[in-house]
Amino acid sequence: MKIRAVADQVRYQRMTTAELRESFLVEDLFEPGAVELLYSDVDRAVIGSIVPTEEKLVLPTSKAQLASEYFAERREIGLINIGAAGNVIVDGQSYAMENCDGLYIGRGSRQIEFESRGNSEPARFFLMSYPAHVTHPTTHIKRSGAEAVELGSVRDANQRTIHKYIHPKGIASCQLVMGFTELKEGSIWNTMPPHTHSRRTEVYLYFNVDPAARVFHVMGTPQETRHLVVKNGQGVISPSWSIHAGAGTRNYSFVWAMGGENQDFDDMDRIAIEELR
Repeated sequence: MKIRAVADQVRYQRMTTAELRESFLVEDLFEPGAVELLYSDVDRAVIGSIVPTEEKLVLPTSKAQLASEYFAERREIGLINIGAAGNVIVDGQSYAMENCDGLYIGRGSRQIEFESRGNSEPARFFLMSYPAHVTHPTTHIKRSGAEAVELGSVRDANQRTIHKYIHPKGIASCQLVMGFTELKEGSIWNTMPPHTHSRRTEVYLYFNVDPAARVFHVMGTPQETRHLVVKNGQGVISPSWSIHAGAGTRNYSFVWAMGGENQDFDDMDRIAIEELR
């Protein structure tokens, strides 16, 4: 497990492009046949990916970072499969995960394993984990069963569908909120005007990005904005003080995951466009 200390809202203003990417961009994800985990000092989030190929993969425990007997001893986990069909086995119970299916794994789950149903096109599991102080049941949700909200317009180039998985009216959790958003063809903006939410952190995972396309992820305080150029399968850590918005060179999808004091999806501190600098 790698460890990442993210720059604060003063230091980031003086960083080079390379330094910004090193602090906020998560590049090393979805290595075939591997489990990749990153521990962030922001809300103690763990960001990860699991891509099983020929062999089943097991979620490891890093006692040096988590000081626990097993990964979910004091943590909850959210998963979304952005790849081909696979299975997640939690303490002997198997959950069939099709593309864009979600799974919440409750605190106290000991043995967590991953497998693909085909080696040529493996499953690609995106993982988010936060500390948890209560236990909720492990719950599988299919894409078709999630709450879907249509937002945006052609005029504003932001027609999109928000799929809500882990949230107070969906799968129950301690603090994790998670789902994904799909932009329709011809739309590029994932949110504008932007917002912050000082009561929680957010992580974006961009996927379904054409290999020749890129997403310009806008971050920073409203008066000191910066941007990261992001390609398919990369993530962005967005601290509570940072806006998070993006525009792609064509449409794309992204997983959003939040953790902190408030689980209300609409808890946003909205920023007017004229305030941006």
